[in-house]
This record gives sequence, C-alpha cells and structure tokens, in this order.
Amino acid sequence: MGASASERESAIAAADSTCPRCGAGREPDEAFCLECGLRLPQVNGRVPALRRRWIRRFGWYPGDWIWISLLTLLVAAAGAAVSIGLTVHRGDRAVITATTNAPVAPPVPVTPSTVGTTTLPTAPEPTTKTPTTPGKTAPKNGRLSWPAHANGWTIVLVSYPKVNGRPAALQTAARAARSLRQVGVLDSSVYASLQPGYYVVFTGIYGSKTDADAGVSTARQAGFGGAYSRQIAR
Repeated sequence: MGASASERESAIAAADSTCPRCGAGREPDEAFCLECGLRLPQVNGRVPALRRRWIRRFGWYPGDWIWISLLTLLVAAAGAAVSIGLTVHRGDRAVITATTNAPVAPPVPVTPSTVGTTTLPTAPEPTTKTPTTPGKTAPKNGRLSWPAHANGWTIVLVSYPKVNGRPAALQTAARAARSLRQVGVLDSSVYASLQPGYYVVFTGIYGSKTDADAGVSTARQAGFGGAYSRQIAR
C-alpha cells in the first residue's frame, strides 16, 4: 500500500524544514544545523526540486547521492557506447604497438632453501558462527520481531487498529524496508508502554531516546512524515 498524498507532502515538508541528522528545525537560508553542526542540504535549486518530485512519485527518498550516481551511470554508459562504436567501425583490424627489441637478461638461478617444519605458519582458527535452529532462517527486513524480554526505544512509522489492520501493517512494513533498516510490526497490546489495540510498524532498536530521536528525520525523509520515537517496555 503506497503512501498517501498527505504523508508524502509531510515527508517533503520534513526534508525541507528539519536537519537530516538530528531532526532539529531549520530555516531555508541556513547552511549548517544550529544543533549538531551538520552541513544542511539546500532547499532551493534543481536538486531540491528533483527531491520533492521523487518523494511525490515514490513516497520515499534515498538521498541526494542518487543524482550523482545516476550522472555517473549515464557517463559510464555513454563511454561504453562510444567504445562499442569504435570497435564495430574498426572491424577485424588489430592495433599493434611497436616495441623496442631489448636484450633479455638470462634468468638468475634460485637456490632452494630448506624450511624447518617448526617455522611454518600456523593455520588460523576457524570462525565460529552462532548455530541456527534447523529449519529456521533469520527474518527478512520488514518482518523483524522485537527481541523477547528486551526493553528499549524505536521509531514508530504508522499504527493500525488491530481490527483488520494486520495486512495493511505488513504491506507498509514491506514498503518501509526498501529504504530503512530493522523494520517490523509489533502488537502494542503486549507492551505496557504502548496504547493497546494496534499493530505498530517500527524501524530500529535503540538503547536510548537520544539515539532514536537521531533517526526520526531519516524515517520522515523516507516518506513517513508522522514518524516519532517511542519507548518499548513490557
């Protein structure tokens, strides 16, 4: 289920009016965040306009780096096309580079040496991996479960009433997993810190409110304009 028009406009407003690192408010003409000192992305010009169009079209935004990557890809594709064109034009002709006939020195014989077995390097110990339960695999992003018996903080993206709300929550989690990490759905009725009766789509497992707050702006720029940090406690 795609993001609604209001959610996308909220994400655009968050990207233009908040710091992408700490979420602090900003003015359009500010070059640096007054809270954390981050150099702020521009809100006027071609790149910001492309950012808004992307969010309106797809409901999320990977970051300004996408335009540099696309430009690099286009340049590489153009170079490959020119190279292919030159190869076809030349046909089967081979280009031979002339070299100077220089005398080749005879190889120097190497006297084999005997190496004692006591000086041989020791093979590294194999890395031990945590065994997994047979028949079970790690959950995919978008299906992450909150760790059992663990308290902490997270970022709430969207909440749905439990009455017929699970399919919508799972679809939203799958969409969020395209641009965010550690995305899952939890039942609010299981946690004392949450209002019961909802399926909560969340992203991130944090040890403190400060860490969770730092990721809120990223979630908003991904298309979830109403994202906020919340404690998860049983």
